[in-house]
Amino acid sequence: MRGWWQEISALVLPVDCAGCGAARALLCADCRSGLSGSGAGPVRPATRRSGSAGPVGLPVVHAAARYEGAVRAVVLAHKERGALPLAGPLGRALAAAVLRADEGRPGELALVPVPSARRAVRARGHDPARRIALAASARLRRAGTAARVAPVLRQSRRVEDQAGLGARQRLENLSGALEVRRGGAPLLAGVRIVLVDDVITTGATLAEAARALREAGLRVAAAAVVAAPADSFGRNRSGTRTEQKSCE
Repeated sequence: MRGWWQEISALVLPVDCAGCGAARALLCADCRSGLSGSGAGPVRPATRRSGSAGPVGLPVVHAAARYEGAVRAVVLAHKERGALPLAGPLGRALAAAVLRADEGRPGELALVPVPSARRAVRARGHDPARRIALAASARLRRAGTAARVAPVLRQSRRVEDQAGLGARQRLENLSGALEVRRGGAPLLAGVRIVLVDDVITTGATLAEAARALREAGLRVAAAAVVAAPADSFGRNRSGTRTEQKSCE
């Protein structure tokens, strides 16, 4: 019940910008511009202790924006506070990251969202990654790219809340936690799979999702997210930062 009334109330009641707090605007022009995807590029998380370039099995990841300031506020407003109309601009950003990740290859794309835990979906009233993926696929189709959402992943066991866990703890918490739903693999035959999520931090979640798909005989072409920490942009697979051209 929570989801529908929040969506309707956000459409009819005066609200402040989710990014900066500007009055009477769900998302002001400046904050909307920050989610345009113009700065989309490759990212690679690194652990603070080792400096290694993310967990083993993590596919190439592209992000649309830096996870800071107004972008962070918008992601959290959608995810944790049920500002559901924000899925549109967040989907626009994700679509830009998907296009950068896919490099314009011909054929159909399947966006596979990382699933939220059932208890998190119940608490929030929605599944953030899936909702953003649906908005992104709709935008991609309007732009002429064949794309659809394929929610074929599910949690196979209970996991602990990731908040506060370090990179190694997140890997251990998620190891073997995802699987492809029964009958899910045939739905992805002959299409390019792009894993999608709202934010990447350590990369543990996307790496586990990629593992589950590989074990089902599926190949992940790339991954795309709305936002990533600023210091993960332009990082190559050896963990070294490379120069990033500004697209802003």
